Amino acid sequence: MMIALLCLYLAVLAARFWLRYLNLSHLRSKGGIVPPEFAGAVDAERLRRITAYTADTSRLGLLESAVSGILVMLVLFTGLLGVYDQWVASLTDSFVLQGTLFFLLFLLAETIIGIPFSLYLQFGIEARHGFNTMTPALWLTDLIKSLAISSVLGGAVLLASFSLVQTSPDWWWLWVWAFLLSFGIFVMYLSPVVIEPLFFRFEPLKEEGLEEQVRGLMERAGLMISRVFQVDASKRSKHSNAYFTGIGRVKRIVLFDTLLRQMTHEEILAVLAHEAGHWKKRHVLKQIVVSETLALIGLYSAFHLFRWDGLPGLAGLEVASFAAQSAIVLFLFNIALFPLTPLFSHLSRKNEGVADRFAVDLTGNPAALADALVKLSRENLANLHPHPVYAAFYYSHPPVIERIRQLKGAALPGS
Repeated sequence: MMIALLCLYLAVLAARFWLRYLNLSHLRSKGGIVPPEFAGAVDAERLRRITAYTADTSRLGLLESAVSGILVMLVLFTGLLGVYDQWVASLTDSFVLQGTLFFLLFLLAETIIGIPFSLYLQFGIEARHGFNTMTPALWLTDLIKSLAISSVLGGAVLLASFSLVQTSPDWWWLWVWAFLLSFGIFVMYLSPVVIEPLFFRFEPLKEEGLEEQVRGLMERAGLMISRVFQVDASKRSKHSNAYFTGIGRVKRIVLFDTLLRQMTHEEILAVLAHEAGHWKKRHVLKQIVVSETLALIGLYSAFHLFRWDGLPGLAGLEVASFAAQSAIVLFLFNIALFPLTPLFSHLSRKNEGVADRFAVDLTGNPAALADALVKLSRENLANLHPHPVYAAFYYSHPPVIERIRQLKGAALPGS
């Protein structure tokens, strides 16, 4: 069984590498062509930068995936999981503390392993292509904050989850699901007012008249917005973005200061109208329902897998703690969900199309959203030529050229 599982994992890795290779090959063949939708906005030099940036980030992603895949195989298929499991068990006799330490130390190891990739991305690739504005001191501060937050929140989740497993051996799968759902909603409330301000300075919009325009737009959309902020994203990067954050009465609109410098008010309003479309069409709620349904199915399936005596044997172990078996189950789920990736991507792209149409109906200005997408793609050096198969598999948004064509079609008389 272990050999069969290893072969299956290798097949998944091979598929991931093939998709990345396909995308890179397509970029090499098409990367010198300026799409008609970007004529006048992207010249040959900008296109060269786009191609180089996409190639650099893709190669780093390939290397990171390769290292991750090798480490996963070493841990799961060479007996290291059993050695680690026994070492954690030697630290405490508590079932709850064993499980919590097991995964928190994994989190720490994952963070440490990811540091070289993060450093090279930020101070190598991002700096080379003119995006990085972050100092090493700020990078280190962000790393420490992120690790502290993930340790506190992750530790709380692990302590509560393993306590529920210990307290209710037959029904833990249901109680853990209910707790994770409640905790996730709590974090959605907590994040805008506690977590995000640890990384960004939130200020009222400084663009004269823009906040009144935004609030007027949201009122027409029928949405209640508590605050409209701009953040000092330029301290870290020249990339631009805008997003909604929070839930209920703490729902906020956040605009990067880089975005404010790049776009007109009409273009910003078009971007926010798109985001409003997601809320108005309940895409966030639908995503929560889907993810929580899958989580419930997953936990119930895990409950039955734990009752199978052969579970430790999948990693070549005779015995394994509940935490170690949880790691094996998570690995199985990772493999099982891979074939569903294009389905989830398709549903996400469908929602993006709905949000685009909502924005056009709300603003009556499809050209503004099209122009905003051109600027976002140009300034962020987005890949203009993704391979159709790669895009179908991974892209959560339709390729930007398709979106712009749809919007320009909507701008035509009678369309």
